[in-house]
Amino acid sequence: MDEEYDVIVLGTGLKECILSGLLSVDGLKVLHMDRNDYYGGESTSLNLNQLWKRFRGSDKPPAQLGSSREYNVDMIPKYIMANGALVRVLIHTNVTKYLNFKAVDGSFVFNKGKIHKVPATDMEALKSPLMGIFEKRRARKFFIYVQDYKESDPKTHEGMDLTRVSFKTLIAKYGLDDNTLDFIGHALALHRDDRYLDEPALDTVKRMKLYAESLARFAGGSPYIYPLYGLGELPQAFARLSAVYGGTYMLNKPECK
Repeated sequence: MDEEYDVIVLGTGLKECILSGLLSVDGLKVLHMDRNDYYGGESTSLNLNQLWKRFRGSDKPPAQLGSSREYNVDMIPKYIMANGALVRVLIHTNVTKYLNFKAVDGSFVFNKGKIHKVPATDMEALKSPLMGIFEKRRARKFFIYVQDYKESDPKTHEGMDLTRVSFKTLIAKYGLDDNTLDFIGHALALHRDDRYLDEPALDTVKRMKLYAESLARFAGGSPYIYPLYGLGELPQAFARLSAVYGGTYMLNKPECK
């Protein structure tokens, strides 16, 4: 192969495919290579043959498992926030025309020995046993504060500088109990531990706003969406964008490291 290229991109992970797609749109001649026979790198979605080959060293799984094409197994499964930065990138680049999404029907929490659906509508919130009636009233005031909060508008801050005030201090103003605090911090703001309690409240408030905006975007049962055929579709979609604008792809190149 003696052609000349402006850019050579190695690996077909999401970042690499976004890069090659945008460079191709800008008119550069792009060669994109991967040592694997599939797109996506570490975040790919594998069919059954590919999965078996990766973890068992053979591409011949047991026949009783069915057709290989019936499988799309994500190596790094993640939900996507419906109004998050990634979705905005997909819309801005018009890559959504190469993708199909499904809204996730609901999300759940384990509380006091039972599994409960995280409320997605006012009616669900009213019926939910996660909070008592008086606690719901207090929580509603806090949620209204978060909904109305604008970082650039001091009138919405109610005298609280969220870049300095801890989330624990902010929440104490509304008198919410520990169970509600856990629910907000982990089910809505999606923190993985309790360090957020002593950190500036702004990050948690932004996370809550993102949750609410994502929930409202498609009016589904949760704020999450998922590519219909797995997360491996995301890098492939940007690869298609690159190809449309003249990008060249070469997979299964073991010498590509």
